[in-house]
Amino acid sequence: MVKAILGLLGVALLVAGCSPPAAPGSGLTVFAAASLKKTFTELGARFEKDHPGTKVTFNFAGSSDLVAQLTQGAPADVFAAADTGNMAKAVDADIVAGPPVDFATNTLTIVTTPGNPKGITSFADLAAPGTQLVVCAPQVPCGAAAAKIEKATGVELSPVSEESAVTDVLGKIITGQADAGLVYVTDAAAARDQVAAIAFPEAGDAVNTYPITVLKDAADPTAAQQFVDLVRSADGREILSAAGFAAP
Repeated sequence: MVKAILGLLGVALLVAGCSPPAAPGSGLTVFAAASLKKTFTELGARFEKDHPGTKVTFNFAGSSDLVAQLTQGAPADVFAAADTGNMAKAVDADIVAGPPVDFATNTLTIVTTPGNPKGITSFADLAAPGTQLVVCAPQVPCGAAAAKIEKATGVELSPVSEESAVTDVLGKIITGQADAGLVYVTDAAAARDQVAAIAFPEAGDAVNTYPITVLKDAADPTAAQQFVDLVRSADGREILSAAGFAAP
């Protein structure tokens, strides 16, 4: 009997010794603006490498959609918006753990199908008859920036479609569903030769600032703050800069 018990204990200890270590956290959920998909995916991989056992899950969408989800109770640890206006809504809803901090800025550029067949060279050209234009909806940061430029220039745009995320605008240009679109310089850079990018000076009058914050109901506030710190670190700045984001 004693030998049998000792044998079972030995097997149990052997199995325990072969088992992987317990994960330090259950995971991290980050709600981030669609224009951050490439950079935050890379930062998420970096975070997981530095914090073994912690899985980072992202929800990328238009900032206005993300705020709506969060205020309706969607669980998340970190929120990064593409403008201060939508972050202000999160603050007003009392769902943030502390004051948001700015970590990047972005500006609009015109994108067309490769070769720029319509010969677009300026913001005003987007209003030319017969030009099929796609923009972000006004409540989305990229759409608000476009509306601000419209007002400043007096150019009245007539888009054929208003999208809920900047990535949707880009997608319609890449697939040839429209002649031109207004997206962030970072999105145009990520698309490479799938689009032609046309910079315009008026874009400098509508720069979007990106804030980030830990959410009040974060399941793991410590890990959430560590992710925010990574985004704002020298490594984070390097990744963001390489994608075309400017410093705040």
